[in-house]
Amino acid sequence: MQTRLEQDDDKLASLVVILPLAVTGFVVAAGCWTLFAVAGVHLRADLALSSLQFGILLAAPMAVSAVLAVPAGLAAQRFGARAVMLACLAGLAMCMGLLLLVDSFYGYLLVAGGLGLAGGFYSAGLQFVVSHCKPKRLGLVLGVFGAGVTGAGFSYYLVPLFHDAFSWQGVPLAYLIVLLLVIALLVMLTDPESSESGADRPWSVGQMVRILRRGRSLPLTAYFGVVAGSFFALALWLPDFLSAQFGLSLDAGARQAQWFVIPGALAQILGGGLADRFGSARVATRSLVLCLVALAVLSYPPMTLFVRGVDEIITVEFALPLMIEGSLILVLGVAMGSAMGSLQRMVILVNRAEAALFAGFLLVSACSVAFVLPVLFGAVNQWLGVRTAVFMILFLLLSSSLLMFARDTRREERRTLLHPGI
Repeated sequence: MQTRLEQDDDKLASLVVILPLAVTGFVVAAGCWTLFAVAGVHLRADLALSSLQFGILLAAPMAVSAVLAVPAGLAAQRFGARAVMLACLAGLAMCMGLLLLVDSFYGYLLVAGGLGLAGGFYSAGLQFVVSHCKPKRLGLVLGVFGAGVTGAGFSYYLVPLFHDAFSWQGVPLAYLIVLLLVIALLVMLTDPESSESGADRPWSVGQMVRILRRGRSLPLTAYFGVVAGSFFALALWLPDFLSAQFGLSLDAGARQAQWFVIPGALAQILGGGLADRFGSARVATRSLVLCLVALAVLSYPPMTLFVRGVDEIITVEFALPLMIEGSLILVLGVAMGSAMGSLQRMVILVNRAEAALFAGFLLVSACSVAFVLPVLFGAVNQWLGVRTAVFMILFLLLSSSLLMFARDTRREERRTLLHPGI
């Protein structure tokens, strides 16, 4: 029999192979996930879409991800995470092929829904890496895996690049080639898994609800969903927002949006690592406070103030320059990413035995918020006519979450002090 030290060495050695593969797969899947964030702007012009239709197109992948999240997690436990990951990547490859053929709004909407398979990959991939990770490294490893969201930024570069050189339809072909390559690497470098222990028994809805309501799992899952869903929704909306707000070309707006997506995705590593050292609650609280500071400033719309002076009316113009707005968006992305990394660790650490199931719960929560927000953003833009209202909405949402999270954390600390044995 292997000693515990040898088992730990084997687990670390397998993690060295598995983590890069899982992150690479998630990078490509996330790139597919947000493809319409930039391509949709071209479609909006070509198909004369309204703001509401545009919001629905952006939200469709999130809606399907929310539906698939829990089933994908259960399937990962029953059939092995590797098999589910391969199935999701194969489905995304089919969507890329279909995207080369459709030419109507409903056809694009169908493909956008298929891109929700990226959410199924997240559920299975999280189980894939957690099963090869020791608890003391959990926050860091989850942060590294979650940083695969940086793939969302690939579309921001590829779509304008291909649009200038050929047409944006070249991007699905590029993603198709990369997806096939990742599938081949997963098949060649990893072995088929056995199902997780206890996965062969059927899970009823009542059992899943009881597991979700255990301890603080339900509210923590909701807090993660609000932060992660807000991050995804804003990542989808920013290219169009920045282009319209500052009169930029789509290429320039997409490049500016990178300063939110990529640092925010990488900040999950920072948040998870800091949570391993200082505790998840402390890191999450401070990160959310920083989010609110950035959102409070970003919420102010450009305005003109007329002051009746002694001899004449004085006009005062207020508008954030692009450099300051970009800096605040960078701070917001890093703070949201750090909060996501710490909250994800907080949930998975106490539910390691059902990691894939809770990955599904986390994704359902995040994608439900990410589905509603782009539609809400589009409706507010169409009816209110104030672009920065999106930041006002996020400020109200995150401030409410922070207050409830702080209240629950203090309540849990008091309970632990009064009943240390529980």
